[in-house]
Amino acid sequence: MSKPTRNTPAKLRRPLLTGLVVALATLSFALPSQARETLRIGYQKSSTLITLLKAQGTLDKTLAQQNIDVSWHEFPSGLPLLEALNVGNVDISADVADTVPIFAQAAQAKLTYFAQEAPSPSAQAIVVHKDSSLQQLSDLKGKKVAVTKAAGSHYLLIAALNKAGLQFSDIQPAYLSPADGRAAFENNKVDAWVTWEPFLTSAQRQLPTRTLADGDGLASYKRYYLTSTSYAKTHPQVLKVVYDQLYKTGSWIKTNPRDAAQVLSPLWGNLGVETVESANTHRSYQVQPVKIDQLGEQQKIADAFFAAGLLPKTVDAKDVGIWRP
Repeated sequence: MSKPTRNTPAKLRRPLLTGLVVALATLSFALPSQARETLRIGYQKSSTLITLLKAQGTLDKTLAQQNIDVSWHEFPSGLPLLEALNVGNVDISADVADTVPIFAQAAQAKLTYFAQEAPSPSAQAIVVHKDSSLQQLSDLKGKKVAVTKAAGSHYLLIAALNKAGLQFSDIQPAYLSPADGRAAFENNKVDAWVTWEPFLTSAQRQLPTRTLADGDGLASYKRYYLTSTSYAKTHPQVLKVVYDQLYKTGSWIKTNPRDAAQVLSPLWGNLGVETVESANTHRSYQVQPVKIDQLGEQQKIADAFFAAGLLPKTVDAKDVGIWRP
């Protein structure tokens, strides 16, 4: 009877090892590869916190740890930004004025709020030339007023006119972007201009102006951060990262106003650091969750625009998604 040789166990191990290698290879092909994604962020020049995050690279670095890249897309104002969000050209919108989501809702956009900034009523105003004959809001009747369509300042103008016993139809609106509005105002093509920060402080420091009214008692001027309803459902972890970074940046800008102004100055057309710092004092930058039962002023805004004939239909301000951290 022959004895078993010493190399028998090795012979047995070879097919076992080969089978194990094949099994592991098969498993590795079966597991989904973690492909990099890209978060597309739309913003405007007045999107201060997002602008700081972009400049400092903070958000890019944090999301890179989750295999997510960031692409940045600048828009001239809030309405075209939310239009881009609605058609899927961006994934999230940096802060836009409270009026903008109302217009987007009227266009059947499926929006989800994921953050807001506390009210900043003095961050927008109606200005006239210092030597203008216009002394009070009622003097705007029949005058040409530069305003950006669907901006927060658009609602401020409506509210101010109503306070003076006037309707929006009592003036001649000139719908212009902030840059074009400034040019028209500076060249006396319009009688008044309604704008917001940092354009407001820039004009007040560089031009002889007088303020007819700001938002105090008229328009609280909240700014909202939004995403599509579908993105909120599929990427809640990304929204949490963005929310946390916005909150930290809002706190940082208030405790480091000069440092923030020095970063923002070249990004805001080389506005003077003192001008930027002054403009930022009018914004709260206090990032908060959005609550459905706190959208009362949104409904008030929607009703005012509809009454002025500027919306094609009534809008239910609460007919939106709410994401909370």
